[in-house]
Amino acid sequence: MKLTRLVAALTLLALPSFASAQDKPIVLEGNDGPGKGKHVVLISGDQEYRSEEAIPLLAKMLNKHHGFKCTVLFTVDLKDGTVNPNINNIPGLEALKTADLMVIFTRFLALPDDQLQHIADYLATGKPVVGLRTATHAFNGIAAKSKFAKFNNGSGEKGFEGGFGKQILGEKWVNHHGQHGKEGTRGVVAKGQEKHPILKGIVAGDIFGTTDVYTVTLPLPGDSMPLVLGEVTETLKPDSKAVSGKKNDPMMPVAWTKTYKGELADSATGRVFTTTMGASQDFEFEGTRRMIVNGCFWAVGLESKIPDKTKVDIVGEFKPTRFYFKKTEEWVKTPVKPADFFK
Repeated sequence: MKLTRLVAALTLLALPSFASAQDKPIVLEGNDGPGKGKHVVLISGDQEYRSEEAIPLLAKMLNKHHGFKCTVLFTVDLKDGTVNPNINNIPGLEALKTADLMVIFTRFLALPDDQLQHIADYLATGKPVVGLRTATHAFNGIAAKSKFAKFNNGSGEKGFEGGFGKQILGEKWVNHHGQHGKEGTRGVVAKGQEKHPILKGIVAGDIFGTTDVYTVTLPLPGDSMPLVLGEVTETLKPDSKAVSGKKNDPMMPVAWTKTYKGELADSATGRVFTTTMGASQDFEFEGTRRMIVNGCFWAVGLESKIPDKTKVDIVGEFKPTRFYFKKTEEWVKTPVKPADFFK
């Protein structure tokens, strides 16, 4: 008996220090502002575009400038509590139970069923969703035997063709339209959408990103409404000339709205704002930040609260990393924990 107790005690001591805190995500409590009383859950987890930098900044802007309560979730290695999007683990997704909005920026994740269940339960109610960049291909590699295999990018499941991206956000992964890493994206307001609430306070040339335009299948499905088209630019500089030729004829939508219906009998019809922009480097541009923040307002039904020029000043230090793929070994060399993004 004594030996058994000793082994148990030693086992507890051997557990990583983060294990006891794994269910305690970063929470920014709401305060005064138009978003007071609204809870936004923001989920990062891509391997290329530094969602672990972009999502915390978005959360801090929504919280400090506009009063939203924000819960921020990361792909976490439970061995040491570090952020690593090459690992299929996002603790804290139960926060979606009380969320008014889910903001998702993941890429090709195969989360375990118990975590995917929280996302499925949220979607079943028909609540709002904002998807950034690679969220169009948020999930992939989920086992065929899983009841959530339909979330996989390009799913062929009847009634959920295309997977999470196509069904919820309006598009799945198709291809790069602009030349990746060399041609940027200048946002051009779609004709007739100049007065849409999401574009309030945005003028020509405001929206820019160093990430390239994604290919989308035209027309977008259902009631999807393109708001911003992506003009492919010759370089990654905002004053760059537009690429000549068919790349810009027609231009691909890079931001749109749509709705989806939850699976529950009494579910709502959820608003969706999707943009294939949103990498951390894209957040350097004020107009791009304003579009995304306004998109969050609109998604939760607060379009009447969008000011003439929404405040999107950067909160804290923000030095976005150049987008590129990092292998697991590289992440380990420069370990960062979720709290490090909020110092």
